[in-house]
Amino acid sequence: MKIEHLEAHVNDYKQSIKTVVDKKTVWHTKTKTLISNTLKAICKQYDIGWKVQELNWIGTNEAVNITFDSFPKELIDCTNQIPAYQFIQGGALVFSQSYSGDIYVFVLYPIVTEIPTENSSKELDVYSPKDINAKLIVEKVDDFLKEMIKWELPTFRTKLGYQE
Repeated sequence: MKIEHLEAHVNDYKQSIKTVVDKKTVWHTKTKTLISNTLKAICKQYDIGWKVQELNWIGTNEAVNITFDSFPKELIDCTNQIPAYQFIQGGALVFSQSYSGDIYVFVLYPIVTEIPTENSSKELDVYSPKDINAKLIVEKVDDFLKEMIKWELPTFRTKLGYQE
């Protein structure tokens, strides 16, 4: 093989770096703010104890999430009727930019240290930053709420010590 044969792959490599830079630029100039503002608007309209966080992981990866931080105010009276009830914080919908510039959207489930779980997260999808819009963000919040409802009220009917 001659050195000239490398030219095509060298050009492809340079193009791949440009693609990553372009995706990260779109994230910083548009997508991150859009996600944050849309999630904040949802929190304001539906005050159920969640908050928006902007995170910077490992220096290069950034994320925006919506997470359950406190118990919904309107339900506090009903929990006072059950002294042993304990609200479990956590559960988050995360929009995380990867090293490649793509945006991974996933759900993190609340962690209960006393109860082992098989899966602590669920990946919903991967998007290019330019493909994320307000409609998609709202759809992913809807998916997140469905997952949290399933987590709170699981459909399995097995009991410890019994077999079906």
